[in-house]
Amino acid sequence: MKKLILFICTFSVLSVFAAKPKNQYIRIKTEFGECIIKLYNETPLHRDNFLKLTKEGYYNGTLFHRVIKDFMIQGGDPDSRNAKPDSLLGDGGPKYTIPAEFRDSLFHKKGVLAAAREGDGINPEKASSGSQFYLVQGKVFTDEQLNSLEEKRLKFKIPEWQRQVYKTLGGTPHLDRNYTVYGEIVIGLEMVDQIASVVTDKNNRPKQDIKMDITILKKREVKKLEKQLAADSLKQKTTM
Repeated sequence: MKKLILFICTFSVLSVFAAKPKNQYIRIKTEFGECIIKLYNETPLHRDNFLKLTKEGYYNGTLFHRVIKDFMIQGGDPDSRNAKPDSLLGDGGPKYTIPAEFRDSLFHKKGVLAAAREGDGINPEKASSGSQFYLVQGKVFTDEQLNSLEEKRLKFKIPEWQRQVYKTLGGTPHLDRNYTVYGEIVIGLEMVDQIASVVTDKNNRPKQDIKMDITILKKREVKKLEKQLAADSLKQKTTM
């Protein structure tokens, strides 16, 4: 009987670990380089929608159509594919939205992937666009600037560990808990900096079209990537 109980307990533990969702990664390629993004399991609706569209090739050939230095680079509008020069973009997408998935632990640090959306006036639920997204560049903040944001705009206290990130890596804290964050760049952050520096028109559209191709990393690529990330993390800890 003891052996049976031990077997059942062991099997249960293994089942829990086996059931734990694995991370999914996507690659964005542009002429300004590429980046690899880990999609968060904490935001399954956004994760699964992004994977679905990527599998369909929805994003391939579309543009980063809105670029603001020290803020973010935005894409995902299907109308941007082969768009005429100077045409206003940003209204395209599938005929659905995604319910907001705000998580206090997921915030707008530099390099995160987040969902664009309509403004609060017509979208009080803060539902996300079905396809449009942005990658945060942001800027580094001081304690005084963060204090001012907390008081005048956020109406909540930024956790201390997040403040440290905003004061070193940077980001866009004023967007926290207003736009859904659902992934982060793990390799290739410099791509965002490169794109954020291009010349834009009065509508923040780059003068030079910046096309993207997005693919899902295969299992063997994920294994290799996670080994690399683990090694980099260990190396970072030993040098601190």
